[in-house]
Amino acid sequence: MVRGPPRRPQDSRRKEVTDVVPVGAQAPDFTLKDQNNEEVTLSSFRGEKAVLIIFYPLAFTGICTGELTRVRDEIDTFQNDDVQVVTVSVDSAYSHKIFSEREGFEFPLLSDFWPHGAVAQAYGVFNEQAGIANRGTFLVDKAGVVRFAEMNGPGEGRDASAWQAAIKAL
Repeated sequence: MVRGPPRRPQDSRRKEVTDVVPVGAQAPDFTLKDQNNEEVTLSSFRGEKAVLIIFYPLAFTGICTGELTRVRDEIDTFQNDDVQVVTVSVDSAYSHKIFSEREGFEFPLLSDFWPHGAVAQAYGVFNEQAGIANRGTFLVDKAGVVRFAEMNGPGEGRDASAWQAAIKAL
């Protein structure tokens, strides 16, 4: 009998990175409404800017607010003439409006409300059991190719310094 390495117990909150859109793949295009009810299309940035896509579970929650306020507070290291930040959750555009006003977020908060979680599903970060997006982050270059990808479960915060390093490496 041949034995392989011991198997780790499966953590239902965390998917393997192989389940998400991989680095080197073309990023799935999407059009979603932002907190101002304006449409934002990923491919509209093609040839102009790279896009940092930050999926988060829900507005007004502790970890989500903390991650996005770091982006707000250090916006120059995440967004500039070459990179645009967009965030995505299953919340409605109306919830995003209040959330963005309360927290002073000036980057787009995109609503993946209907069809429910369709963009999160396309990126492999939709949490079927909870009906929300996991914490997925993707850096898409100017040609529409994914250059960085990660995913954590709803209760697992991310290290935004990895995003900054990926942006610098573009």
